[in-house]
Amino acid sequence: MLDDPLKSLVGDRTAAVLEKGLGLHTVGELLRHYPRRYAERGQLTDLASLEIDEHATVMARVERVSSRQFSRGGRRGSLLEVVVTDGRGRLKLTFFNQHWREKELHAGRVGLFSGKVGDFRGQRQLAHPDYVLFDEEAGADDVAAFTDQLIPVYPATAQLPSWKIAQCVRVALDSLRDPADPLPEHVLAAQGLLPLGEALRLVHRPQTRGDVTRALQRLRWDEAFVLQVALAQRRAATRALPAVARVAAPDGVLAAFDAQLPFALTVGQQEIGEEIRADLARAYPMNRLLQGEVGSGKTIVALRAMLAVVDSGGQAALLAPTEVLAQQHARSIRAMLGPLAEGGLLGGAERGTRVALLTGSQPTAARRQALLEVASGDAGIVVGTHALLQEHVSFFDLGLVVVDEQHRFGVEQRDALRGKADAPPHVLVMTATPIPRTVAMTVFGDLEVSTLRELPRGRSPISSHVVPVGEKPHFLERAWSRLREEVAAGHQAYVVCPRIGEGPAGESEEEQPTGDEPDDTGRRPPLAVLDVAPMLADGPLAGLRIDVLHGKLPPEEKDDVMRRFAAGEVDVLVATTVVEVGVDVPNSTAMVVMDADRFGVSQLHQLRGRVGRGAAAGICLLVTDAEAGTPARERLDAVASTLDGFELSRLDLEQRREGDVLGTSQSGKRSSLRALAVVRDEDVIRAAREEATAVVEADPDLAAHPALRSAVRELVDAERADYLEKA
Repeated sequence: MLDDPLKSLVGDRTAAVLEKGLGLHTVGELLRHYPRRYAERGQLTDLASLEIDEHATVMARVERVSSRQFSRGGRRGSLLEVVVTDGRGRLKLTFFNQHWREKELHAGRVGLFSGKVGDFRGQRQLAHPDYVLFDEEAGADDVAAFTDQLIPVYPATAQLPSWKIAQCVRVALDSLRDPADPLPEHVLAAQGLLPLGEALRLVHRPQTRGDVTRALQRLRWDEAFVLQVALAQRRAATRALPAVARVAAPDGVLAAFDAQLPFALTVGQQEIGEEIRADLARAYPMNRLLQGEVGSGKTIVALRAMLAVVDSGGQAALLAPTEVLAQQHARSIRAMLGPLAEGGLLGGAERGTRVALLTGSQPTAARRQALLEVASGDAGIVVGTHALLQEHVSFFDLGLVVVDEQHRFGVEQRDALRGKADAPPHVLVMTATPIPRTVAMTVFGDLEVSTLRELPRGRSPISSHVVPVGEKPHFLERAWSRLREEVAAGHQAYVVCPRIGEGPAGESEEEQPTGDEPDDTGRRPPLAVLDVAPMLADGPLAGLRIDVLHGKLPPEEKDDVMRRFAAGEVDVLVATTVVEVGVDVPNSTAMVVMDADRFGVSQLHQLRGRVGRGAAAGICLLVTDAEAGTPARERLDAVASTLDGFELSRLDLEQRREGDVLGTSQSGKRSSLRALAVVRDEDVIRAAREEATAVVEADPDLAAHPALRSAVRELVDAERADYLEKA
């Protein structure tokens, strides 16, 4: 029944719309398209909560109606404007050349109205919305099923408003037979959960809020448990793979490096170093996630792991997402190693290795030399971008793959690098975006997780402030004065813009261009590096040494700009988010982020981490024209109020879609999570992980649990299985 195609239930035409608009193909997928919320008779929708560009269904009362004729380009037409209200806020409905609707949309009528939320001159509106009206003959059949019960409001599309989806769900429920239950009976009993069939009926046809709570509790368990079983199977499969144990020599390069360190490792760095040492010494591959606050010292932890592999005779590859970051890593690793990075060279340490850099646009001679050092094994540490993945790059003995900012790489890219090893290599992925514990148990559930929370000694505090130029334009002048003060004190600064500017360059290193016209919400285009830099040089920062950095610059020019900035030859660097990660200039103490509301919470936290990396305190100014009380402004206020990246990561996750936890959102497929929220449902996820681990340990192939095996197979379909194999 649940596997039946939708066209067998609702016909070819409606099935095609459900598939195209919502990605629903089977009866089961339709029944797992849960209501977004539930409306109640007499309780109108809070119109102030509507977000621009969302496709919303609201229950509201018609307040007033007006119509007028207009002439445009020699053609006549009519405009019908209907204002609906929840008693506090208002929403405008507009209909062109549909004046006949005025007969039914008169003041006092209550109904459901569905459409895409737009903005016109500061007022929210729905253009040509679908609707059904209550309590009169028009539309009575459509809402009859909702009488005397909660009204489910579904995520909808322009072609299928919520009440039409409800009709399809009603047909499915009327023919639903009790499905096979994927949850083992002992789990149902221990957790006090409803059978699956009853939960599906109650989530779509609840009589009370209690029905909704019980149904969703069961359905969250479905998602959490099946996912955790898939991840537990993956962990078991990884432990079954053979790998070369990598043990550092007691008098090797790692010992020599530790002996020359000019500072003491933090307790966290030492503890995680021991975890990684134990992982590397095992005969199956390490799969570990290293996460930590900005500036917590992840790079030195990774470097010590790489040196341990070098000691064992192997090589380590560090994959970075951008050339700027790869070059920065190569420079900093060579600087930290000193003579230990010149193994076999005149003046190099006796117990040393070499650090090779491979990027896509190196000069031919440098690239040829790097390839030779990698293939011969002379370079024990290889740093590079996607260039490492090319076919002609051959390693002598690849034993460890370190992936920096792992979320910027596709599965295929990581798999291509691992495929260059003779045996499955150990893998360490790093992220400077702190991850809540529940996300680590789901998104990274097949990895062991290490977390650095402690900042190295000597790190200075960073103060953050919102600069609301829409309300107080003169605050921007003060921001530039504050930046000049930092430069006058002998420090350096960043100015970050969301867009490069000029031609088809995009908004940032990853985003697409927005063009030169205001967007459909009436906002101006984002500020651009190539416009802001000359404005500053000719205006508030005249006389300072200003340069620009963005992803479209030639590699040698990017490297030269960063080298001069690091050497103190540039006072102010105007850049895109190319400086977001890995850039380490301790003398930089100030950052001004233009159009800060156009960046995400985690991205702002990453950017802010570029300052205050030395002995002097840092300051970050978030410039915005977002109005007080708007979601965009609230995000900025949250960033300014705390330096706790884990707290901010929870906020970030709560405000955006969690994505497909098995990674296929990269290919545009729908998320596996419908009812489960990884931040909110920590208790469910933790309990499901424990139950799933026990089930897989007792029955790895799920032979005694056919319904569960089928559910896992459905979750981990061919594409997801390929993802898990590569992840």
